[in-house]
Amino acid sequence: MNIHTPDIDRMPDREDAREALARLRQWAESAQPEEIADLDPAIARLIPGMDSGDYPTLSREYPQTFMADTLYKESLPDLQNGPSSLIRGSRQQIQHVGISNFRLPIQYHTRDNGDLTLETSVTGTVSLEADKKGINMSRIMRSFYKHADKTFSFEVIEAALDDYIADLDSFDARIQMRFSYPVRVPSLRSGLSGYQYYDIALELVERGGVRKKLIHLDYVYSSTCPCSLELSEHARMARGQLATPHSQRSVARISVELAQGDCLWFEDLIDMAREAVPTETQVMVKREDEQAFAELNAANPIFVEDAARLFCEQLKRDDRVGDFRVIASHQESLHSHDAVSVLTEGPTFAAESLDPRLFASLFHVG
Repeated sequence: MNIHTPDIDRMPDREDAREALARLRQWAESAQPEEIADLDPAIARLIPGMDSGDYPTLSREYPQTFMADTLYKESLPDLQNGPSSLIRGSRQQIQHVGISNFRLPIQYHTRDNGDLTLETSVTGTVSLEADKKGINMSRIMRSFYKHADKTFSFEVIEAALDDYIADLDSFDARIQMRFSYPVRVPSLRSGLSGYQYYDIALELVERGGVRKKLIHLDYVYSSTCPCSLELSEHARMARGQLATPHSQRSVARISVELAQGDCLWFEDLIDMAREAVPTETQVMVKREDEQAFAELNAANPIFVEDAARLFCEQLKRDDRVGDFRVIASHQESLHSHDAVSVLTEGPTFAAESLDPRLFASLFHVG
């Protein structure tokens, strides 16, 4: 039989709390830090002069032997996967969120049955639903690394995309891989050869359950102005005046969607560009090559409009090419501005608005 006195059942009042606090502080003044921590580390907040932020005393030594077991890892906070109540700003779907420019060596197969290992910059993004706080960005890298030791093709990129769509529980996704692709190119007349480097990007996009495979190529060439060529010849013929037409380094960014069928090799797309506009900048040059290049430019003068249509003509001839876009920039030696053109075929690349820095990104630095 338990007997309760009235004092036991009574709730403590402010005076009781004050007396208890005084007793606790009196005890803590002579107690060891270990004793306080063993009872309750929060007691440090009640002791005058003790900074609760530094209590218990934190170690400044890196714990090399510490192992994070499953239970410990499950205790770690994860704000990105927190509840929707943590969302800041509008609860709006984000079309793409992820990481850009994580780099690693990737092996690619060449048209002549060889393999090349190239430093590759990877961008990976997924869509984010309106009621989700965020994504674990590192999962994109982990998903990609599962496939990084394979010789890459679009089939391998698709497998990587499948993995991180599943890992991040998303419905739309994109992988883009950028690299500089070397091709040995012969000189025009001297018999020498050297490596031309082509900026190439592979892109796999899934939207609404539909996947598209895209290749982007930057092709660098010389463009001689047809008007300037005719005016120079007029000065020579009419007045015996030596004159030279202006020409300049130019860049075309050719983007193609791959149609179903045979493989479109990087070299195939480069060959199409060179067939359309043969005045590609040169690698190895002796005097006979320089003269040949001057003759080649004189035989192929082009305005920026001509360039876009010549590239278009070649692309339309190949059944492996679906929709495409050609962006050409002639970085004028006459004017203080550039001449540009954009030509698209099909809905994939059609756009009413352009990135304000688009043409600036076509500036080629040798």
